[in-house]
Amino acid sequence: MLSRERLAAVVLTIFVWGLAGAVFGALFVALFHLLALVGVTGWKALMVGATVSAVTTVAFYSTMIVAMVGATAGVLASIGYLILSGQSLDLTGIASAAAAFGFLAGGFFAWVASGNARPLAETLTGLLAGLAAGALLVLAQTIYPHPVSTFAMAAGVVALVGSLFQLNEHWMVQTFTRWLPAGLAAPIVASLIAAVVGASIWLMSGTSAAAVDLATRQTIDQVFAAVPEGFLGGMLGGAVAGLVLELLGFRLEQHEPL
Repeated sequence: MLSRERLAAVVLTIFVWGLAGAVFGALFVALFHLLALVGVTGWKALMVGATVSAVTTVAFYSTMIVAMVGATAGVLASIGYLILSGQSLDLTGIASAAAAFGFLAGGFFAWVASGNARPLAETLTGLLAGLAAGALLVLAQTIYPHPVSTFAMAAGVVALVGSLFQLNEHWMVQTFTRWLPAGLAAPIVASLIAAVVGASIWLMSGTSAAAVDLATRQTIDQVFAAVPEGFLGGMLGGAVAGLVLELLGFRLEQHEPL
């Protein structure tokens, strides 16, 4: 029978992993559909979507301070870009501007806070987990070629990435921190988060902008229509994966975000 403290840890794990999974699932589904705008479909969309979503979610989960710096920089840069460009909605332009400003903000943070290599090490661990999960999804799709619901796809990728990340985080982070440049860790992670934020603002702005063509607007509408399923699927996948790992003896509540 679970003790009071253990039960509290299990409930906390379900809540935190469910919340992180919901964000992951929504982002994964949005990216999966958004990639169609640039002609990336099929297995490539699965790999890119799983990897980018994993990196972004892991950055917020494990390196929250740096991620918040990048997110703030991304919002400010995106707003500035829209003002200076006269509401021109160019995905590459707004993401590039956000990434550049995020890099500068991350560099300032690293200088002020004497940053170390851990933010980048955690993010690279998430990247590898995302690549592995994406490859497993592609393999599963090859074996079972029938259509899979957005809900199931989001739940599966969240559970896979979360498990792979948790099982390998300790030794991989230790390995990466030995050779990664400490001064560039925060700028790179902040730049990545800022670019994702810039792309998100582009996506939200595109729903009401007259400059967006009909095909792009329809794709954006499809993205928003699919996000709720990804959100709920990711929440379920994250909660179940976190619960199983916690009950197997992995003390997820002892994870210390940077």
